[in-house]
Amino acid sequence: MAFDYTLDFENVDFRKNPELYRVGRGEQGVLLVEPYKSEILPHWKFKTPAIANKSSEKIYSMFLEYKEKKDFVGMDMARKFLQMGYTRARRYANYKGGRKYKKNGETHERHIDEEKAESAAIFHVKWKKAREDKDYLLLKKKHQKEFG
Repeated sequence: MAFDYTLDFENVDFRKNPELYRVGRGEQGVLLVEPYKSEILPHWKFKTPAIANKSSEKIYSMFLEYKEKKDFVGMDMARKFLQMGYTRARRYANYKGGRKYKKNGETHERHIDEEKAESAAIFHVKWKKAREDKDYLLLKKKHQKEFG
């Protein structure tokens, strides 16, 4: 089932109401689902490889904490932040200032920033580890079967 953007994200506590959560595609809802967004977002950084390493380690440790509590929504949100660390760092690695498109809609010329590319690679390792975690996959399947 698709991510439901019609929910009242300002007032829904997804820890108390996990039945309302939908996995969606990719990073959908990553900046909407509380209290997880507020717990994870302060740790999400990718400016340099050292910062990306610290950030991805922290977010992955949060993934494991959510896993220990069998909190699928928390696990999925941590997975989404790891994925977003990868995708955003790649965007900044490929395009100066992270802007792919010009104001007229044309694509900016690619510019490879090796430091951001390394940050992306760091996040990619943790994202892959999270998305392939056997317990995560079982809980995801269970959640989708029960709630959509």
